[in-house]
This record gives sequence, C-alpha cells and structure tokens, in this order.
Amino acid sequence: MVETFDVPPNDRFQVIHQHEPGELIFDRHYLGGPRSDDFVLFSITAGKPRTTGMRKAFYRRAADLLGQSPGLRSEDVMIVVNTTSPEEWSFANGEASMTEPGWQIRARAPMEPSR
Repeated sequence: MVETFDVPPNDRFQVIHQHEPGELIFDRHYLGGPRSDDFVLFSITAGKPRTTGMRKAFYRRAADLLGQSPGLRSEDVMIVVNTTSPEEWSFANGEASMTEPGWQIRARAPMEPSR
C-alpha cells in the first residue's frame, strides 16, 4: 500500500480475521475465478480518494506480491476499497482527527513501538 497506494509507512491500522471453512460465502465465478478455498477478501477503508490508475496499480501489485508469498493465485484475491471523507474519522479522544489544523504534521510523527 505504501508503494502504490500512497499510504504513509506508519499508517498501520489493520484487522485480520481468518474464517473457518464454510464461514465465508462467496461466488466462485462472479467477475473472475474460478476461486478456490484459498479465496481472500481485502476490505480497505481509505481516507482519501485515489485515481483509477493508482487503484489498478495497487490491485495488480497486491495480487503479484500475494502470488509470491504466500503463493495465492490471483483468482483468489478480491480487493474492495471504500473511500471516506476526513470528518468520518476519529482516531482518539472523540475528536474528528482529520479536520483540525495541523493534523497532517501530527500524522507524520514517528511511530511508537507497539506493545
């Protein structure tokens, strides 16, 4: 995402949920496929719009990298990007974090080690 989708390196808010067999229901042929039991769905919420070119480059690069490791077939990679406006984000303290002056500077602050 840093390489092709203009995401800052320290912008790391990720939720990973692995489903048991039968818990993820998907069409094996809709607009692609055939999909296997290795199907992975990436749902990305982005705070700013990206151009069609950036999105296409990201989709291609993600599929290529996932093919290299862990060896996913590109037919098994689905990516959905949802774009939101700045006032729809509150990162802490009940504040609309990206509407206050200087938020871009605070966002570039060094990343604290995670616990």
